Amino acid sequence: MTPGPTASRPARTTLRAGFALLLGLLLAVLLAAPAQAAGYRYWSFWEREGSTWSYATQGPAQLRPEDGSVQGFRFAVSAEADDAAAPRSKAAFAEICEDTEERAGRKRIALVLDFGTAADAPEGERPPKPRTACADVAEDASAADALAAVAPPLRYDSSAMLCAIEGYPRTGCGEQVPGAGEPSAGESSDAASPGTEESDSGSASGGDGPSAGLLVGAGAVAVLGVAALWQSRRRRG
Repeated sequence: MTPGPTASRPARTTLRAGFALLLGLLLAVLLAAPAQAAGYRYWSFWEREGSTWSYATQGPAQLRPEDGSVQGFRFAVSAEADDAAAPRSKAAFAEICEDTEERAGRKRIALVLDFGTAADAPEGERPPKPRTACADVAEDASAADALAAVAPPLRYDSSAMLCAIEGYPRTGCGEQVPGAGEPSAGESSDAASPGTEESDSGSASGGDGPSAGLLVGAGAVAVLGVAALWQSRRRRG
């Protein structure tokens, strides 16, 4: 005897429940999968107290450092200010400005210029090696004035954002780098200098578990399989 609609209802109900469960799992995986972070490639500005770098709360054109200050500039790709990569040099003011005498009406500003790593560089460019410089400037000079005195040419955009130091990079200014994440935010201050194999090599962080893409793919296959089975049972019923 051919089963009637009433006899096949439990099977259809079970298949529908399974389909709904797998569809829900697939949606959960899609929502939980981390989106690729978009970073920005730019020069960040830093101040140092002792051996600690702090992200500057004023721009270099507004800040007027005192004699004996240490200021830093770092080129990198970062998503937010709180995860930006700090300059890697630990050189102190006494070391940077040891050959620059104190003069009346002038002040000395120690500058740390970190051009970043090859991973941060725009396509086709290679970062210069980091260096330090001692700017001997007028007492009312800003950090931007000190930078201009020791690291020309500088390049700014129409909104006065610092785009290049010593002409690096040649083009671009704070452009977005989709999916770049934070390639250099986790570097320590004594990381290898640009130009070395250690600093230029980039490695993607990976986990031991399956990727979100793999889970999504597996979930999609499972959902399609259940749907096909349900359709087959429905036609036979």
